[in-house]
Amino acid sequence: MSYIEFTGVLFGLIAVWLSAKAHLLSWPVGIVNVILAGILYYQVQLYPDMFLQCFFFVTNIIGWWRWANPKPAEADKKQQLKVSYMSRKQLVLAVIIATLGTYLLGQFASNLHHWFPAVFAQPSAFPYIDSFITVMSVLTTFYMIEKKIESWIIWIIVDIVATFLYYIKGVKFYSLEYLIFTIIAAYGLMHWAKEYKSYASKPV
Repeated sequence: MSYIEFTGVLFGLIAVWLSAKAHLLSWPVGIVNVILAGILYYQVQLYPDMFLQCFFFVTNIIGWWRWANPKPAEADKKQQLKVSYMSRKQLVLAVIIATLGTYLLGQFASNLHHWFPAVFAQPSAFPYIDSFITVMSVLTTFYMIEKKIESWIIWIIVDIVATFLYYIKGVKFYSLEYLIFTIIAAYGLMHWAKEYKSYASKPV
């Protein structure tokens, strides 16, 4: 286990725990995590995950701003963005994007070592499984930015798959991290649902 892996795991766990608590600091802590994770994924040839960290860097900044600057009707008692449920249209669209996106990214990842051998000397490991994690993580991040409760259900699925993948790749500390993420995601689901119910019982 490298220092990058250990430090990245530590910041990742803190960021997800803060997210489960709907705490604004989850976003800046997450920025540190994605920088370290991007370096690690390059080292173990998980290229879709490496690209994903560039995306996460940007969305952590966006999410930080969005939670801190809600519209008046969206603000909770702390003047931060309230949690809410996804619409049926959003759920259907998520399934379509997840299916199509996983296939297309899997095809792309499978050919990276052919197209850019100077950069990607080894073929992508488990391109379709890794692409599923990537696509679902991208989708769910947008829902997290909007504080959608269903985000945690998707994270539970993604975290279970990631736990398996990283264990096989020998990044076992990251595998353990994602196992813990699964537990935190279950807590986050319950905590956010409870917070949503509280809006009906008291003014915000």
